[in-house]
Amino acid sequence: MATTATVNPYLAFNGNAREAIEFYHDVIGGELNIQTFGEAPMDSSPELENNIMHAHLQNGALEIMASDSMPGQDVQFGDSVNVSIVGPDEGELKRWFEGLSAGGTVTMPLEKQFWGDTFGMFTDKFGINWMVNVLAAEHAETQEASQAG
Repeated sequence: MATTATVNPYLAFNGNAREAIEFYHDVIGGELNIQTFGEAPMDSSPELENNIMHAHLQNGALEIMASDSMPGQDVQFGDSVNVSIVGPDEGELKRWFEGLSAGGTVTMPLEKQFWGDTFGMFTDKFGINWMVNVLAAEHAETQEASQAG
């Protein structure tokens, strides 16, 4: 039986989650919902009131969630997690690659690869690692068939 579960990145930030998720929203589009600690039905310190307790960005099947860390629990950024975007629309994914990498560091330009897809990697200006894979036509057909079945 096929699962209906999805895997989505949940990003943690040190007080700049709003800036990051709004930047992602500006580039990717879709619907963005944000809840601050101050809006939650719990006591929060005044310095947390405007920090993000939960943000959810969705554009079709693409979902990104984010929050700010609690005081004294700073996020340690590393290279063990990447946000991977895969799809067939070269124009859209190229625009996202260029937009999201602005102000960051491109570690592999978005270029045609030996396996047939167009692939690139970067670290955005918030320290988040991204991989973008534009499916070659034959790979896009395979992905569509597996999603339909």
